[in-house]
Amino acid sequence: MNSKKICILDYGSGNVRSVFNILFALGKDVIVSNRPEDILAGSHIILPGVGAFGTSMEKIKKTIHLDILENEIIRNKKPFLGICVGMQVLADRGFEFGEHVGLGWIHGEVKKMSTGGLPLPHIGWNNVSIAKQTPLLNGLSVDQDFYFVHSYVFKEENNENVIAKTEYGEQFNSIISKDNIFGVQFHPEKSQKAGKLLLENFLSLR
Repeated sequence: MNSKKICILDYGSGNVRSVFNILFALGKDVIVSNRPEDILAGSHIILPGVGAFGTSMEKIKKTIHLDILENEIIRNKKPFLGICVGMQVLADRGFEFGEHVGLGWIHGEVKKMSTGGLPLPHIGWNNVSIAKQTPLLNGLSVDQDFYFVHSYVFKEENNENVIAKTEYGEQFNSIISKDNIFGVQFHPEKSQKAGKLLLENFLSLR
């Protein structure tokens, strides 16, 4: 695809607009939509997310044509970025307020953090320690700070999918990837210069 056109998946998540705003401010061709034609036309797909795993999956299944989305991401290999809960739903299942089935694109489970007494949710700036280089992280320092808001974390099945980790009472996965699929537990749209660079790197993929 010669031109870059970003489709932010619209399923009622609260941070969809803030992700749109930062990409629009960066001068990108971006749309917020759940229409099949926009998913098909998009060169890059972003799934933001705030809130609970189960509620998010219910909304995703109700508003997004998952057969079309999966064909574009899994088969056609379009770059995909899941943010916060948008990363967590990539797992096989999540255990927030019961057990819920996820998209299953990256094998693992989402479970409550074990913080050793530190307060939940984990809110604020924290260090992201890069374990494996990827074009998504070009220009970022090995230990970069990003902005987090969450209480649950992605427990991977395959350590090969772990790109970076963060410490908050326990060490948890803050960036995961598999082929063209990337997930970040933090909010790049709230992470100032580092977040903007990460989003620019994502859009340079492919």
